[in-house]
Amino acid sequence: MKIVIIGGTGRIGSKVAERLRNKGHDVVRSAPSTGVDTLTGEGLANVLAGAQVVLDVSNSPSFEPSAVLSFFERSTSNLLKAELAAGVGHHVALSIVGIERSPDNGYFPAKVAQENLIKKGGVPYTIVRSTQFLEFLGGIADEATVDGTVRVSLGAFQPIAADDVAGFVAEAAIGKPENQTIEIAGPEKKPMSDFISEYLAAVGDGRKVVADPDAKYFGSRVDDQSLVPLGPAKIGKLDFRTWNAQHPQAAA
Repeated sequence: MKIVIIGGTGRIGSKVAERLRNKGHDVVRSAPSTGVDTLTGEGLANVLAGAQVVLDVSNSPSFEPSAVLSFFERSTSNLLKAELAAGVGHHVALSIVGIERSPDNGYFPAKVAQENLIKKGGVPYTIVRSTQFLEFLGGIADEATVDGTVRVSLGAFQPIAADDVAGFVAEAAIGKPENQTIEIAGPEKKPMSDFISEYLAAVGDGRKVVADPDAKYFGSRVDDQSLVPLGPAKIGKLDFRTWNAQHPQAAA
Protein backbone atom coordinates (compact mmCIF):
# COMPACT_ATOMS: atom_id res chain seq x y z
CA MET A 1 0.00 0.00 0.00
CA LYS A 2 1.32 3.44 -0.91
CA ILE A 3 1.23 5.79 2.07
CA VAL A 4 2.28 9.42 1.74
CA ILE A 5 3.40 11.13 4.95
CA ILE A 6 3.08 14.91 4.94
CA GLY A 7 5.66 16.14 7.41
CA GLY A 8 7.45 12.85 6.88
CA THR A 9 10.90 14.15 7.73
CA GLY A 10 9.95 15.31 11.24
CA ARG A 11 10.04 13.60 14.63
CA ILE A 12 6.83 11.61 14.31
CA GLY A 13 6.82 11.27 10.52
CA SER A 14 10.25 9.64 10.51
CA LYS A 15 9.28 7.16 13.19
CA VAL A 16 6.00 6.26 11.48
CA ALA A 17 7.74 5.83 8.13
CA GLU A 18 10.16 3.31 9.64
CA ARG A 19 7.33 1.27 11.16
CA LEU A 20 5.29 1.23 7.98
CA ARG A 21 8.25 0.29 5.80
CA ASN A 22 9.06 -2.56 8.16
CA LYS A 23 5.54 -3.83 7.49
CA GLY A 24 6.19 -3.80 3.75
CA HIS A 25 4.35 -0.63 2.74
CA ASP A 26 5.47 1.82 0.08
CA VAL A 27 6.09 4.95 2.14
CA VAL A 28 6.81 8.39 0.70
CA ARG A 29 8.09 10.99 3.16
CA SER A 30 7.01 14.41 1.94
CA ALA A 31 7.98 17.88 3.11
CA PRO A 32 9.02 21.20 1.53
CA SER A 33 12.59 19.89 1.51
CA THR A 34 11.46 17.05 -0.80
CA GLY A 35 9.64 19.37 -3.19
CA VAL A 36 6.14 19.03 -1.73
CA ASP A 37 4.61 22.24 -0.39
CA THR A 38 1.06 21.97 0.92
CA LEU A 39 0.78 25.75 1.30
CA THR A 40 1.19 26.30 -2.45
CA GLY A 41 0.09 22.87 -3.66
CA GLU A 42 3.45 22.36 -5.35
CA GLY A 43 4.26 18.68 -5.85
CA LEU A 44 1.02 17.34 -4.37
CA ALA A 45 -0.46 15.87 -7.53
CA ASN A 46 2.71 13.94 -8.33
CA VAL A 47 3.34 12.61 -4.85
CA LEU A 48 -0.28 11.54 -4.30
CA ALA A 49 -0.56 9.62 -7.57
CA GLY A 50 -1.45 6.03 -6.69
CA ALA A 51 -1.58 6.68 -2.95
CA GLN A 52 -4.17 4.87 -0.86
CA VAL A 53 -3.45 6.73 2.39
CA VAL A 54 -2.24 10.19 3.29
CA LEU A 55 -0.94 10.80 6.81
CA ASP A 56 -0.61 14.43 7.86
CA VAL A 57 1.79 15.03 10.74
CA SER A 58 2.96 18.42 9.49
CA ASN A 59 3.44 21.44 11.72
CA SER A 60 3.34 25.19 11.30
CA PRO A 61 6.75 26.87 11.04
CA SER A 62 5.38 29.71 13.19
CA PHE A 63 3.48 29.52 16.49
CA GLU A 64 2.01 33.02 16.17
CA PRO A 65 -1.77 32.42 16.36
CA SER A 66 -2.81 33.95 13.04
CA ALA A 67 0.11 32.31 11.24
CA VAL A 68 -0.74 28.90 12.69
CA LEU A 69 -4.38 29.25 11.68
CA SER A 70 -3.44 30.30 8.16
CA PHE A 71 -1.01 27.40 7.85
CA PHE A 72 -3.46 24.68 8.86
CA GLU A 73 -6.35 26.11 6.87
CA ARG A 74 -4.37 26.52 3.64
CA SER A 75 -2.35 23.33 4.00
CA THR A 76 -5.30 21.11 4.88
CA SER A 77 -7.56 22.59 2.20
CA ASN A 78 -4.94 22.08 -0.51
CA LEU A 79 -4.17 18.59 0.71
CA LEU A 80 -7.80 17.44 0.82
CA LYS A 81 -8.47 18.89 -2.64
CA ALA A 82 -5.48 17.01 -4.06
CA GLU A 83 -6.52 13.80 -2.29
CA LEU A 84 -9.99 13.95 -3.83
CA ALA A 85 -8.47 14.44 -7.27
CA ALA A 86 -6.07 11.51 -6.73
CA GLY A 87 -8.72 9.16 -5.32
CA VAL A 88 -7.03 8.76 -1.93
CA GLY A 89 -9.18 6.55 0.30
CA HIS A 90 -8.00 7.49 3.80
CA HIS A 91 -6.79 10.74 5.38
CA VAL A 92 -5.11 10.35 8.78
CA ALA A 93 -4.19 13.41 10.81
CA LEU A 94 -2.37 13.82 14.10
CA SER A 95 -4.03 16.32 16.43
CA ILE A 96 -4.06 17.19 20.13
CA VAL A 97 -6.21 16.11 23.07
CA GLY A 98 -8.31 18.89 24.55
CA ILE A 99 -7.88 21.53 21.86
CA GLU A 100 -11.45 22.78 22.29
CA ARG A 101 -10.97 23.19 26.04
CA SER A 102 -8.09 25.71 25.95
CA PRO A 103 -9.11 28.47 23.53
CA ASP A 104 -6.52 30.89 24.93
CA ASN A 105 -3.73 28.67 23.64
CA GLY A 106 -2.98 30.27 20.29
CA TYR A 107 -2.10 26.96 18.65
CA PHE A 108 -5.19 24.99 19.65
CA PRO A 109 -7.92 26.92 17.73
CA ALA A 110 -5.92 26.33 14.55
CA LYS A 111 -6.01 22.59 15.17
CA VAL A 112 -9.77 22.80 15.74
CA ALA A 113 -10.07 24.48 12.35
CA GLN A 114 -7.95 21.77 10.77
CA GLU A 115 -10.12 19.02 12.24
CA ASN A 116 -13.29 20.71 11.01
CA LEU A 117 -11.92 20.90 7.47
CA ILE A 118 -11.05 17.22 7.57
CA LYS A 119 -14.51 16.23 8.78
CA LYS A 120 -16.13 18.16 5.92
CA GLY A 121 -13.47 17.41 3.30
CA GLY A 122 -15.04 14.43 1.59
CA VAL A 123 -12.14 12.03 2.16
CA PRO A 124 -12.68 9.15 4.63
CA TYR A 125 -10.61 10.02 7.68
CA THR A 126 -9.22 9.16 11.07
CA ILE A 127 -8.11 11.89 13.46
CA VAL A 128 -5.66 10.76 16.14
CA ARG A 129 -5.60 13.16 19.08
CA SER A 130 -2.53 12.82 21.27
CA THR A 131 -1.55 14.24 24.61
CA GLN A 132 1.73 16.17 24.82
CA PHE A 133 4.93 14.27 24.07
CA LEU A 134 7.43 13.37 26.79
CA GLU A 135 10.08 14.80 24.47
CA PHE A 136 8.65 18.29 25.02
CA LEU A 137 8.93 18.37 28.82
CA GLY A 138 12.11 20.42 28.56
CA GLY A 139 10.44 22.97 26.32
CA ILE A 140 7.54 23.29 28.74
CA ALA A 141 9.96 23.90 31.61
CA ASP A 142 11.81 26.55 29.63
CA GLU A 143 8.62 28.35 28.62
CA ALA A 144 7.45 28.36 32.23
CA THR A 145 10.69 29.73 33.67
CA VAL A 146 10.66 33.23 35.14
CA ASP A 147 13.77 34.55 36.92
CA GLY A 148 15.16 31.04 37.22
CA THR A 149 12.02 29.54 38.78
CA VAL A 150 9.75 27.18 36.88
CA ARG A 151 6.10 27.96 37.61
CA VAL A 152 3.97 25.10 36.35
CA SER A 153 0.31 24.24 36.55
CA LEU A 154 -1.11 21.62 38.93
CA GLY A 155 -3.48 20.53 36.16
CA ALA A 156 -3.59 16.85 35.22
CA PHE A 157 -1.05 15.83 32.60
CA GLN A 158 -0.63 12.52 30.76
CA PRO A 159 2.31 12.83 28.34
CA ILE A 160 3.12 10.12 25.85
CA ALA A 161 6.40 9.01 24.28
CA ALA A 162 6.89 9.83 20.60
CA ASP A 163 7.61 6.13 19.97
CA ASP A 164 4.16 5.23 21.28
CA VAL A 165 2.57 8.02 19.23
CA ALA A 166 4.23 6.69 16.10
CA GLY A 167 2.95 3.20 16.81
CA PHE A 168 -0.64 4.33 17.21
CA VAL A 169 -0.49 6.58 14.15
CA ALA A 170 0.99 3.79 12.01
CA GLU A 171 -1.79 1.51 13.23
CA ALA A 172 -4.40 4.06 12.18
CA ALA A 173 -2.78 4.53 8.77
CA ILE A 174 -3.05 0.86 7.82
CA GLY A 175 -6.51 0.43 9.36
CA LYS A 176 -9.87 1.31 7.92
CA PRO A 177 -11.06 4.92 8.12
CA GLU A 178 -12.81 5.55 11.43
CA ASN A 179 -14.53 8.76 10.27
CA GLN A 180 -14.15 9.92 13.84
CA THR A 181 -11.56 10.98 16.40
CA ILE A 182 -9.58 8.58 18.56
CA GLU A 183 -7.42 9.65 21.49
CA ILE A 184 -4.07 8.41 22.74
CA ALA A 185 -2.20 9.17 25.97
CA GLY A 186 0.67 8.05 28.14
CA PRO A 187 0.32 5.47 30.95
CA GLU A 188 0.82 7.97 33.82
CA LYS A 189 -1.50 10.80 34.83
CA LYS A 190 -0.48 13.25 37.53
CA PRO A 191 0.01 17.02 37.97
CA MET A 192 2.05 18.72 35.27
CA SER A 193 4.32 20.10 37.99
CA ASP A 194 5.23 16.56 39.06
CA PHE A 195 6.32 15.61 35.55
CA ILE A 196 8.42 18.76 35.18
CA SER A 197 10.08 18.19 38.56
CA GLU A 198 10.90 14.59 37.63
CA TYR A 199 12.22 15.64 34.24
CA LEU A 200 14.51 18.36 35.61
CA ALA A 201 15.85 16.00 38.27
CA ALA A 202 16.54 13.36 35.61
CA VAL A 203 18.60 15.75 33.48
CA GLY A 204 20.43 17.31 36.42
CA ASP A 205 18.74 20.70 36.09
CA GLY A 206 18.66 22.48 39.44
CA ARG A 207 15.89 24.95 38.66
CA LYS A 208 13.24 25.19 41.36
CA VAL A 209 9.74 24.07 40.35
CA VAL A 210 6.76 25.85 41.89
CA ALA A 211 3.34 24.26 41.51
CA ASP A 212 1.13 27.25 40.73
CA PRO A 213 -2.61 26.79 40.05
CA ASP A 214 -2.57 30.08 38.11
CA ALA A 215 0.42 29.17 35.93
CA LYS A 216 -0.44 29.12 32.24
CA TYR A 217 0.40 26.45 29.70
CA PHE A 218 1.41 28.32 26.52
CA GLY A 219 -1.05 31.10 27.27
CA SER A 220 -3.91 29.07 28.72
CA ARG A 221 -4.83 28.24 32.30
CA VAL A 222 -5.46 24.50 32.62
CA ASP A 223 -7.27 22.30 35.07
CA ASP A 224 -7.63 18.55 35.57
CA GLN A 225 -9.71 18.18 32.41
CA SER A 226 -7.92 20.48 29.98
CA LEU A 227 -5.13 18.31 28.59
CA VAL A 228 -6.11 14.71 29.26
CA PRO A 229 -8.63 12.36 27.63
CA LEU A 230 -12.07 12.54 29.23
CA GLY A 231 -13.33 9.35 27.59
CA PRO A 232 -11.87 6.15 26.11
CA ALA A 233 -8.27 6.40 24.97
CA LYS A 234 -5.51 4.13 23.75
CA ILE A 235 -2.71 4.09 26.30
CA GLY A 236 0.99 3.95 25.49
CA LYS A 237 3.48 1.62 27.15
CA LEU A 238 6.35 3.94 28.04
CA ASP A 239 6.15 5.74 31.36
CA PHE A 240 8.62 8.55 32.08
CA ARG A 241 11.26 6.42 33.80
CA THR A 242 11.22 3.74 31.11
CA TRP A 243 11.33 6.34 28.35
CA ASN A 244 14.19 8.19 30.04
CA ALA A 245 16.17 4.99 30.48
CA GLN A 246 15.72 4.08 26.81
CA HIS A 247 16.22 7.57 25.41
CA PRO A 248 18.46 9.54 27.79
CA GLN A 249 19.64 11.68 24.88
CA ALA A 250 16.04 12.71 24.17
CA ALA A 251 15.51 13.78 27.77
CA ALA A 252 18.75 15.74 27.81
